[in-house]
Amino acid sequence: MEERANLMNMMKVSIKVLIQSALNLGRSLDSDYPLLQQFFFVMEHCLKHGLKVKKSFIGQSKSFFGPLELVEKLCPESSDIFANIRNIPEIKTSVGRGRAWLHLSLMQKKLADYLQLLIDHKDLLSDFYEHEALMMEEEGAVIVGLLVGLNMIDANLCLKGEDLDSQVGIIDFSFCLKDTQLNDHSDKKADEIATILDQKHYVEELNKHLSCTVGDLQSKIEFLEKSNSKLNDELVAAKDRIVSLQDEHNQLLQESILLQKKSERSVEVNMQDTKVELETYKQTRQGLDEMYNETWKQLRIEKQARLELEKELELQLGFKTEMEMAMKLLEKDVHEKQDTLVVLRKQLDDVKSINLQMCQKIKEAEIALQKKNETLSLLQAKSDQMDSVTKVQEQRLQKSEKARQTSEENVIKMQKEYDAKIVTLQQHLEKMTKQSSSLEHDLKSEREQQKTLQQELHKEKDNNECLQNELQQYSQLKKDFDKVLLEKKQLEKLCDEQEQALQEMGLHLSQSKLKMEDIKEVNKALKGHSWLKDDEAIGCKQCNKEFSISRRKHHCRNCGDIFCNTCSSNELSLPSYPKPVRVCDTCHNLLLQRCSSNCS
Repeated sequence: MEERANLMNMMKVSIKVLIQSALNLGRSLDSDYPLLQQFFFVMEHCLKHGLKVKKSFIGQSKSFFGPLELVEKLCPESSDIFANIRNIPEIKTSVGRGRAWLHLSLMQKKLADYLQLLIDHKDLLSDFYEHEALMMEEEGAVIVGLLVGLNMIDANLCLKGEDLDSQVGIIDFSFCLKDTQLNDHSDKKADEIATILDQKHYVEELNKHLSCTVGDLQSKIEFLEKSNSKLNDELVAAKDRIVSLQDEHNQLLQESILLQKKSERSVEVNMQDTKVELETYKQTRQGLDEMYNETWKQLRIEKQARLELEKELELQLGFKTEMEMAMKLLEKDVHEKQDTLVVLRKQLDDVKSINLQMCQKIKEAEIALQKKNETLSLLQAKSDQMDSVTKVQEQRLQKSEKARQTSEENVIKMQKEYDAKIVTLQQHLEKMTKQSSSLEHDLKSEREQQKTLQQELHKEKDNNECLQNELQQYSQLKKDFDKVLLEKKQLEKLCDEQEQALQEMGLHLSQSKLKMEDIKEVNKALKGHSWLKDDEAIGCKQCNKEFSISRRKHHCRNCGDIFCNTCSSNELSLPSYPKPVRVCDTCHNLLLQRCSSNCS
């Protein structure tokens, strides 16, 4: 807060001194003028206040040229400044570019306007500045108001010879102090004259803005009047067109009635001709269908006979293959038994007789095969003759069907042509009616638009006034909301810190309790429990069963009492015993409970 107030005071003093010196020197300043350089240094510090650190591959950077680049997007007129900055080869850093931008915008007398654009778009500035930055608070708007007074100064600045990248921005207020002391003692009237001149220039600039807005509104009114005159001319032309279209519509209606009558007569004549042709075609088709059915039945009978013959042939071929296989087997037997010819002559004679009988059977089978082959060839010839007959009949059928199809197609074409003509005439009539209705509708809509435009102009004026009032209320509410948010964040931080402190205290307490229990156990182990002697125990302390040769005595290493094997079968590591030792059931359960509590 103090830094912001100091920067604000420095800015006020530097602007005041600049204006006074410019009035004394004749309102034109060069780049070598020291007070102007001091103003740029103060302005640079104001723009740097509250800047966020941007991280990149090279490292962290903090430059005030980043938010100034938003002006190019928000105001396309400022693109010339940025183009000139990029074309200067001597400027290589972002700090140099920012300083060059300040010089050029002051020369153009638009520094206040550009900064006002940035302040109006604080949602974009929040990416570069923190919430407590000077440009994000009310001081930014005050600075913009002060910068409006600099528009009276004519700055003649040259950027080519200057080294803006390596300049060190040191603020020196000795000039201001000197000027103020001289002015206080010499004449106070100069201050009054400067203020009057500032107010005069401010009023002149406001008048310029108002004259620009008045000129825009007058141009809009002239444009609307021209558009109204054009619309009236178009209305007159549209009325003339409607009259001519109605005349054409009546003529077309008469022509369409005549065409309909002619088409109806021609359709009736064509329908009678087509009916006669259809009756003749039906009679020819019936005769052809009967012929086709008879030939198809004969074909089926012949196909069945042929299938039966093929089956018989397959059976005979199977017999033949079986006989050939038997012959082969016999020949193998003969080759194998040539060594035993002397012993098996009698069997050979029998085989020869069998061979003779088989040869006779083969000959008979071959003769039967030849006969069946001849019958097959005859049947095939018959089937070929039948196929040729069927082909001729099918060709006749195809010719008749083609003739029928051509006649049907001709009839359909005639019907389509007449239908198309009727449809086109109807469509033309509908188009004409639609055009007339649409023109009448356009006339009504244009009249209504004129009325609505006038009403909207009045509404927009009222809305502008309401929006200005709402903007003022919104700015106040936003400030209150920001204050409430800051208080909320502070309270949340306090709550989080207190919760963390409580958690740490709870952890310390639980750890201290566990340590105390461990210390107690160690003390018990060091002191030692009362170790019972074997003679003192007659039975087990837990189950009360008497000891015997089979039920032996066992000491619990934790409590020192004597138990049987079943009641002291567990083992655990104790503080006094590093290795696991025998423990009774009760001590085992207690020790396990302690371990589980320590772990949790």
